[in-house]
Formats: sequence, structure tokens, C-alpha cells
Amino acid sequence: MDFLPGESLREILDATDYRVRSGCRGTGACGLCRVLIEAEETDEPTLAEHFHLSADQIASGVRLACQVRPKGNLEVLILSPTPASSWKTITSASRGCVHFEAFPACPPLNLPRGSKHAYGVAVDLGTTHISLSLYDLSTGKWLTGRHGLNPQAVYGSDVMTRLMAACESLEPARAMRRQIIDAVGGALADVATREGIGTEQVVRVVLVGNTAMLALLSGRNAHLLLQPAHWMRPIDCLPDNYDELAQGWEIHPKALMEILPPLGGFVGSDLTAGALATRLIENGPGSLLIDFGTNSEIALWDGEVLWVTSAAGGPAFEGCGISCGVSAESGAIYRVRSRNGHESGFAFSTINGGSPTGLCGSGIVDLIACLVESGKLTGMGRFAPDVPKDGIVLLDEGHKLILTKNDVDIFQRAKGAVSAAVGELLSKARMRCADLRHVYVGGAFGHFLNRAGAVRIGLLPNVGVDIIHLCGNTALAGCEYHLMSPDSVEALKKITARARIINLSRSADFEDLFLEGLYLQPLMTAGEV
Repeated sequence: MDFLPGESLREILDATDYRVRSGCRGTGACGLCRVLIEAEETDEPTLAEHFHLSADQIASGVRLACQVRPKGNLEVLILSPTPASSWKTITSASRGCVHFEAFPACPPLNLPRGSKHAYGVAVDLGTTHISLSLYDLSTGKWLTGRHGLNPQAVYGSDVMTRLMAACESLEPARAMRRQIIDAVGGALADVATREGIGTEQVVRVVLVGNTAMLALLSGRNAHLLLQPAHWMRPIDCLPDNYDELAQGWEIHPKALMEILPPLGGFVGSDLTAGALATRLIENGPGSLLIDFGTNSEIALWDGEVLWVTSAAGGPAFEGCGISCGVSAESGAIYRVRSRNGHESGFAFSTINGGSPTGLCGSGIVDLIACLVESGKLTGMGRFAPDVPKDGIVLLDEGHKLILTKNDVDIFQRAKGAVSAAVGELLSKARMRCADLRHVYVGGAFGHFLNRAGAVRIGLLPNVGVDIIHLCGNTALAGCEYHLMSPDSVEALKKITARARIINLSRSADFEDLFLEGLYLQPLMTAGEV
């Protein structure tokens, strides 16, 4: 598997399905993360290892994973594996270019009595994934994070399906609310177990999310999102009280909890947080943020107005809904290259170097760009005559992978929705692609994205790749900023005051923009054709 120099073996393993037992945040204090390393040369054992391990153990190659920092390939046998968990660890290396490792110490006001050690938690509640970060409030340092699938997917992969289910009957509405409370509680429990803290030490929580997820969490006003009249209005979807959340998450009973409200309609506080994290309105005119997801949200700053909208592209960017698609986890293909002489005509790179299990969103983008460039796929999304009727075979050994025409159609519709949204915002701002100075790509999808390929097929604006910034989870980063930085309150007020929501369903040009966006070619705007 690939790793960055300087990472501990524990951090490297934490990003995979092969986590090692731990209970001290990787300081070496617990002595639990024991592994057997087969290598001729490794760093000298540390004092912590000499304390926890015998001389015979060290001589045989037993080490503490948190104390070993590999410089090359190692063969590792995990002696103390952690119990299986649905939650994956967010490491420093996987956080993207917009994140915060530390802030000034930030003890919350009115710290609950009896809090010996105080932690703060930032939560991003997404349609497909839930992510959270843990901070030490006494030092201001980021400690760790978790991400996992949103269990509400059993009620539908997209927000509209879930909203309709919640509005048809109280039972699914209550079940979806309970699922989120239990899921966040499970992530916190996973953190507590592995990092050696008590969840009752969490005294501050900030949560952001898209409007639908916030409404389903609070159990309030989800039905308004099914009414077009409310798609440009603020929707009150915050909980009446936070007691049930605090109890479900087993945090301090008097913890300071805040859920940031959405801007309005389907534009949630996840986009507001992303604008905060990227400092979108501080960078001058021509700053664009695209937060890719099941409900993609887009913001464009023209120097005076922050134009915002959302595009229901479906879960294709998350690797869902595609027959050969998977989430961006170990084994997912994230990079595809054409290669003459290769059995399938392609070479792949997978997350953590594992055996291919399918294509995540960025891998799908890469593959489609390669097919267009090679002529196997036309700009209209049709396969060349020599392509088999069943589709393009990517792998024919073990886990068979085939890209079908239906897969291409699903991707085109998702791309068309985002392209139309970007085109509409550029039109409102009286700007062209050439006027853009910064393009920020948010979401797990963007972490591995091949920028040149995304531009080539029109998923991103037709700009130079040097101004495209792959930022990772901008919603979580902005949530962290609000959790830890007092000046975020004023910054959020400025963002909210300058924001203007665009309802794409009322756009006279949307249908034309959408149809144009279906083409697998560079995105053009008025004046650039």
C-alpha cells in the first residue's frame, strides 16, 4: 500500500481495513499496537517499546506500530488486530489540502463543571457518508477523525427518496432519525475505544449537513423540501432541544452543541462551512467551490454576491448507482491510465494498493476520460462500434468489472446537472470560465480526482489545472474551523449576508445547459463558444 514519509505504521494501517489495537492516540503509552515486522533494517526501538516489550520480543521483530515510521516496504503481521468496525480512521494524510491541524487553545465558554479534560467534535452529516473530527480543546490540536457510510441508505441513495419515505409515514422518519443518532454515537464510541478517552469528556459539538439530512435528524419540516415554493427559503430544521442527541452520543450532559442552519432550500450548512474553510469570499472575484456529492452544492463569488445553488446529481460521484462502482475505500480504483499491451488496455491504481474491487468516483471520471481520448466513447456518450454490447471489460479475473452503457448514462446525467449549475451561476454573475481564478473541489470524490481528465470531459470548468484545488472534505474543515475559532462567527455572517440562492428549476436556460452538459467535452459558457 502507498503511504507518505513520516507517517507511523499505526497511521498507515488506520487508513485500511487492517487496523491495529490501540488506546492512547499513538503516543506509545498503552503498548497495545503490537506487530511483527520482517525487515532487515528498521529504526531503533523507542523508550516506549523497551518499556512494553521484552528484549526477546524486540529481537524477534515485535514492535509497537505507533512507534515505527517506515521508510520503505515492510512485511507486517498484526499481532493485536482491533475488532472489525464500520468506521474508518481519518488520518492527517487523507484530510486534503484544506484542513486545520491545530488552533490556539480554545476552552469553551461556560465549561461544564467536572470536565477534567475537554474535547470538541466537528460532524459533517452527508447523504452518503458521515465524518467527524476530534480536537483537544486545551491544546487546540486535531487528534483524529472517523468516516463511514450513512445508514439511511436503506431508505434510498438520494435525498428525495428519503424525504418522501419520511413524509409518507412516521415510522421511517423516526427510524432515520434514530439511525443518525446511533451512527454518530458509534463513531464517537470507536474514537473513545481506540484513543483512550471517555465520550463524557466531549463538551462541545458542532454539526453541519445538507438541508435534507438536518431535517431528518431533527424530525422537523422535512415535508417543506418536497414543495418547490420552499426551495429558495430558509427552512427551520434544527432540533427543538439537544438532550436526546447528548444522551445518544453519551457526551457530557451539559455539552455546548450547535447545528449550523442551512442557507435555504437544498443549500445546506455544509456549503456554508465549505465557503468558510476555503475563504471563498476573501480571494477576490472568480472563486468557485463545487462540493461534489449525492446532492452537489456549488458557490461562486463574483466580488459582490455569493451565488449558490444545489444540483441533484445522484450518488454517481460517490461510486454508487454504477454497476462497477464502489465507495472511496481500500481497493477502490481511483486512477485509470490507457496502456498499450495491457490485457484490458488499462492500468489501474487502487486506494492503499489493494486488489481492485471497483471504481470510486474519481476512477470513473478517469476511465471515461480515457475512453473518450481513445475513441472508444464518443462525446455523446456512445460506445464505438467495436465495443462489445455488454460494455467495456476492465477486469476479467476474480472480481469482474464491466462499464456498461447504463453506467455512462448515469454519470452523464450527474455531470450534466453539475455542469448546468456551474453554467447558470456563471451566467448570473456575468462571468465566463476564463474569469475564474480559483476552483475549489470539495468532497471525498475530489481527493483523488485527475483534474486534467475532469476538465477534458466537462466535469470541471475549462480552466488551467493549476487553479483547481482538490480540497477534500471542505464541509468538515469548515465545521472544525467554527468549532475552534472564535472569529468564525463573523465570517459566517458575512457569507450568509452575501449569499443569493438560485433555484435551478426556475431557470429558463437550465434545460439547455443540462443537455449541453451531457456531452463529454470541455465546458463552455456564453462568449467562449
